[in-house]
Amino acid sequence: MPVVVNGGTEDLLDRIVAEALPSRRGAGAWRALLQAHATLLRRLATELVEETGLTLGDFDVLVQLAEAGGELRMTKLAARVYSSRSNLTRRIDRLVTEGIVRRTASGADARGVVVALTDAGVNRLQETAPIHLRGVANLFVEPLSDEELAVLERALAKVSVDCTFG
Repeated sequence: MPVVVNGGTEDLLDRIVAEALPSRRGAGAWRALLQAHATLLRRLATELVEETGLTLGDFDVLVQLAEAGGELRMTKLAARVYSSRSNLTRRIDRLVTEGIVRRTASGADARGVVVALTDAGVNRLQETAPIHLRGVANLFVEPLSDEELAVLERALAKVSVDCTFG
């Protein structure tokens, strides 16, 4: 059983926040960012799977490969996608099985692995990108003014950290 001092569990988080952020500056913005992120991604992911059968993580792989000219070393792909390295390995295994990407040894380094879009992968990207972008437009872009979008972009660029996922 958790130990709670000076009040009930309903006040616990408020006390922790008050201690960490005495003026509460930014707490509302942080909560709004988390809520927006969670709900937008959930809706976008659900719509993409329902309409195309492709997950948002699979779509992310296809986009990253396309933006890199069609292929990337696995290490570079892992640094660009929004999933863990172990999850990426399983995802690539499945996409290879589905014929969407191919995996080959790097010509420059026999230990390196290159992941590339296949023609089927390019076709899947052409099929899914408009569906995903329609969701982005409807759920994210349309509710905001041009000024709000510009402010949001500048603000989020300031707090984006350089990290890899995995």
